[in-house]
Amino acid sequence: MSGDEVQRRIRKAHGLKHTKQRWSEQPQSAANGKEKDALSFDLSTVQPSEGERGAIKRLSTMWSSFRGKHDKDRVMKEPPFQESLEPAPVDTPAKEQRYMSGQYFFEYLVVVSLKKSKEGAYEPQITYQFPKRDGMVRFQREEEEKTLKAITLFCFPEGINWAPLTEYHSETFSFVLTEIDGSRRNGYCRRLLPHGNGARPPEAYCIISRLACFGLFSKIFDEVEKRRQISMAMIYPFMQSLREAAFPAPGNTVKIKSFIPDKGTEIISLTRPLDSWLEHVDFRTLFRCLTDEEVLLVFAAAVMERRIVFIAEELSTLSQVIHAVVALLYPFTWQHTFISIVPEILIDVVMAPTPYLLGVQKRLLEQVTDQSDLLVVDLSEDKGDTFLVRSGDEKSILPPKLQDEILQALRNRKEEATVEELNTVVSEAFLPFFVKTVGHFASYVTRKGSGQPGVFQSRAFYKAIESKTTRHFVKKFLQTQMFDLFIQELEQQQPASPQQGIFHKKIVEYQEKKKREKAKKR
Repeated sequence: MSGDEVQRRIRKAHGLKHTKQRWSEQPQSAANGKEKDALSFDLSTVQPSEGERGAIKRLSTMWSSFRGKHDKDRVMKEPPFQESLEPAPVDTPAKEQRYMSGQYFFEYLVVVSLKKSKEGAYEPQITYQFPKRDGMVRFQREEEEKTLKAITLFCFPEGINWAPLTEYHSETFSFVLTEIDGSRRNGYCRRLLPHGNGARPPEAYCIISRLACFGLFSKIFDEVEKRRQISMAMIYPFMQSLREAAFPAPGNTVKIKSFIPDKGTEIISLTRPLDSWLEHVDFRTLFRCLTDEEVLLVFAAAVMERRIVFIAEELSTLSQVIHAVVALLYPFTWQHTFISIVPEILIDVVMAPTPYLLGVQKRLLEQVTDQSDLLVVDLSEDKGDTFLVRSGDEKSILPPKLQDEILQALRNRKEEATVEELNTVVSEAFLPFFVKTVGHFASYVTRKGSGQPGVFQSRAFYKAIESKTTRHFVKKFLQTQMFDLFIQELEQQQPASPQQGIFHKKIVEYQEKKKREKAKKR
């Protein structure tokens, strides 16, 4: 499929008239002279009518979600709550202003149903939305409508190849929409067969939220699904109560009251995990699909920012595995193209020469394996080989001693471990890798004077590493964008700025341990 054909299909999916657009690889100059490639749409030749501008802007914005965060001037880690892109109207009531600040659990819930078109194909359409936002000015309303149209593409990425079913296994998955300013919104989806008799197409519930907490929203979907089986009207009071509740702090619980006919008032408890940086992650699927050694190989390729494609039939498997792999990189953040589920209409993204993490359904496998210089990981239960395409050097990327330490730590997990217990074991296995390889970074940032930005002494930094194999790895890791942005953030901090977070805590513990060991040898 050519780039022009992909453009045509996207325009058709979003109701756009023909506009002259083309694919482009646009290098962005960085402060240190390196270039960053961002897969994007070149809209410089587009001359839209006034009515088309909003649609083209939304298309460009949606595509920016595929690129990842790669503006070096952007703060690496976003604050917990993002301001909305759109200004609130002057007469916005207090609750609407609270919505705009991002303090609600979610922005809205939509139900996406498959409706038969005149041509006989099933197309996804939004049949329910809560809340119906009032008080918006015209351009806000138009932008929201185009965002909702884009969401249907991710709820049913298979396109129009659907038929009525009598049985369908419910599944939950997620995707990320990145706005032009870098702020992110998470889409949580649950697809299931609606209540009824006879063959019927599945439908999807989708919650859009600024908050990343997959486990919490999965539980919310359980409650929505329970009420949907009774009546669509039963969803409203529950979601209204949820929308008015304060989002709990890590480790805390919020309780929602909800009435159900014949059962009375129920109290629903929603608890955030204590390790908030892992609340969007469930490692169980990753370690069910791959062995420890295979996970380590994927981790090595991701650390080197290579092109990686995950293959599976189930959307939930793709979504959970790709988010788990990204979490293994903590405290670093994947900066490139990131699509947990690639819609069929956009499958040509696999031809991009820049790094990416992609989730692709197995029926599109042939369009992936004709590529080279990438890692293709089969997550299917009936697979033959796990790695369908590979470079061949993945086992030699990480220092052998540190590889053994990770594998040894992973053996501490129990077969019947809870999500929280597994998350703890996995983080304790992988986080020390970065502590031991690059945890001494703070000592190699120099400043000419008070209030001046720091300068990272990269050569002295990796020369200080005693192990030859570790030094060889770090020298390559310094060239990645994830490390580069991490250091840029550090350079902008003042020395007096408090270092917080579990990574810094592990660094301090490791350095104190080394001091004690040296003292014993004397």
